[in-house]
Amino acid sequence: MPDFGFTEAMLGVEFLLLEKPIRINLSQCMFQGVCMVYDDEQAWKDVSEHFPNMTIYYIYLLKKGPTWSPDATPEIEALQEAHLANLRRLGEMGKLVLNGPLLDSFATSGEIRGIGVLKTSSLAEAQELISTDPMVKVGRLIFELHTWMVEKHRLP
Repeated sequence: MPDFGFTEAMLGVEFLLLEKPIRINLSQCMFQGVCMVYDDEQAWKDVSEHFPNMTIYYIYLLKKGPTWSPDATPEIEALQEAHLANLRRLGEMGKLVLNGPLLDSFATSGEIRGIGVLKTSSLAEAQELISTDPMVKVGRLIFELHTWMVEKHRLP
């Protein structure tokens, strides 16, 4: 890591925000630009109050995980079937709105393997649901989750 003159103690400073102590890693802030904390509950309130024609969905990116490999084995094929069954289950629950692989990423062996959209009542629920993916459980895939504001009735 580059030396910006920060001591080890300064890289884990505790802040007080909305009466809740939080920890922010200043080294991440330096590289990512802005040091902010996302509050999902507040986002729902803000969208409801300031954007009455909008709602929140959660987008996930499925990426290669630490145990990912390009191998095609019977075990990986069974894991893929379990992955697809889990996605069907989430769809049947009414939580999974859209999902699918990124064909260009597959063709180039890119890092992002697929994307999807979840309709849940919170970021925590979305994290919990995507964590049920068998591929995620074994580390073949990892996920990145984002809160997405969308016009109401645009998606199911």
